[in-house]
Amino acid sequence: MTQLTFRALADPTRRDILQMLTTRDMTIAEVSDQFDITRPAVKKHLTILAEGNLIQVRTQGRERLNSFNPTGMAPVLDWLSFFDSFWDDRLGALKTLIEKEIQ
Repeated sequence: MTQLTFRALADPTRRDILQMLTTRDMTIAEVSDQFDITRPAVKKHLTILAEGNLIQVRTQGRERLNSFNPTGMAPVLDWLSFFDSFWDDRLGALKTLIEKEIQ
């Protein structure tokens, strides 16, 4: 699932769509109105976001509403936390070395 999540986040248009969906649920038409691309292109972006588990699609009457799925970001946060820890360790070691040099 992680590969699909990163694939979904790789495109700037999809990142913009995802950001918009954090504020409210939107139909394909509402998302399309925000971009200068065709509705089928927006639908494809939404499909890729859904495959990456970053959005959920639900039917409400005749409309399909797209909403942000915050739990879909977990694989990204897990991956980034490794590097956060890595740099904390490296910077801590550098600080210790500098403090020894100064004394």
